[in-house]
Amino acid sequence: MDLKEVEILGDNIQDHWYYVSKARAMCKFLNNIKVPEVLDVGAGSGFFSRQLLDSGICDIAYCIDPYYEEEKTENHNGKELHFIKATDKSCQKLILMMDVIEHVPDDVAFIEAYAKRLEPGGKILITVPAFQFIWSGHDVFLEHYRRYTRQMLDTVVFKAGLTPVKSRYYFASLFPVVAAGRIIKNSLRSHGKLESKSELTLYPGWLNRALTTLHDIERHTLFEMNEAFGLSLFCLCEKASTT
Repeated sequence: MDLKEVEILGDNIQDHWYYVSKARAMCKFLNNIKVPEVLDVGAGSGFFSRQLLDSGICDIAYCIDPYYEEEKTENHNGKELHFIKATDKSCQKLILMMDVIEHVPDDVAFIEAYAKRLEPGGKILITVPAFQFIWSGHDVFLEHYRRYTRQMLDTVVFKAGLTPVKSRYYFASLFPVVAAGRIIKNSLRSHGKLESKSELTLYPGWLNRALTTLHDIERHTLFEMNEAFGLSLFCLCEKASTT
């Protein structure tokens, strides 16, 4: 999660259709995984960790972000939620990287460093923005280095020493409209720099609810089989078990 987006949405992030839909997709993607604790890398406000705690996937969450002003521990509905700038914790069963690796120059080295902390059979859930051809001022604003295809992310994961378990696209419902809009805008700006501006905004309540419902439908129908297109890409990868 990008702290720039947290600043834009403020407390409204809890109900924003994009984050609500992504959190629900995350829990569905993890299926029936249950772990004692999770390491949430680049966690920002800790939104996704809170969803994991509430869903019962974990009992303790460690949110890691070097940009925190201070380290602290919260009690979230009777469960521990830690906010820390760094950690050397190892033997993890589950690590989250929700929209993180597109922010680092060397994505392979970044994943590999955390993969070493996994115990055999441990997993990392990665989400990234999809398809470089819809690169826009939104990516510039968030300081992205790249967007990914499913094949590209699987290759990065393999190079980092992990095995992709499954990779699926999400936000396919809006993909045709968003992609067309970005292509047109980028074409009109072809002779100038892309405007550095976030596309994330607050919507009227009725529209926010409609977009949430739309992606609830997508999550229950298309998501589990979608290897074709979407605005975001989910990848669950695993460290090989010892024999």
